[in-house]
Amino acid sequence: MVKYKIILFDLDGTLSDPKIGITKSVQYALQKMGIIETDLNKLVCFIGPPLQTSFAENYNFNIENTKIAIDFYRERFKEKGMFENNLYPSIPTLLKSLKELGFTLVVATSKPTVFSEQILNYFNIDEYFDLVVGSNLDGTRAAKTEIIQYILDQYDEHELEDFIMIGDREHDIIGANNNGIDSIGVAYGYGTSQELSHSNPTYMVKSVEQLKEILMEPSKKEITNF
Repeated sequence: MVKYKIILFDLDGTLSDPKIGITKSVQYALQKMGIIETDLNKLVCFIGPPLQTSFAENYNFNIENTKIAIDFYRERFKEKGMFENNLYPSIPTLLKSLKELGFTLVVATSKPTVFSEQILNYFNIDEYFDLVVGSNLDGTRAAKTEIIQYILDQYDEHELEDFIMIGDREHDIIGANNNGIDSIGVAYGYGTSQELSHSNPTYMVKSVEQLKEILMEPSKKEITNF
């Protein structure tokens, strides 16, 4: 099995569980837009994809209303939502081990870079990452394909075989496929096994421990089926 050199991690649903912070911030934004949603589970679909996509697809917001809703979302998210968040167990240990082995670690997220950096700092895991790439606050570079391409451009001395993208939603896997790099779909996040498998990841895992096996123990058989 190939030993990768540069590992790209999605943030929400892959490194941390942001359910409370994201869904409550969406709930707040919807309320400001005149829509009352009491069931936070109905807003889990907002975890992972760009907010522009989620508001448009789930509430049929046009471009103008989507922008307004995102501004409302960020009002609450900046104040408290980003900290209503928990790292998945064993993630800090995994990151520390990967860094000690010489891997280059990068965050590749549709969340704005400025918020992502604050979250990593809050969890004291920012020291493990050489680069954090997210979307811009003006909504540009929100698609995962664009984000991954930007990262590849920063490491253009490397071959595509050196990279692998890890994420819990189809957007992560599709972005990796579009850029010609390998990927790992993690089913402990917010994408279903069906969603992940349909997007054709190189590998699929259902725990951080299995993720560690693929990245650090190449002699073990990859986990590709559930």
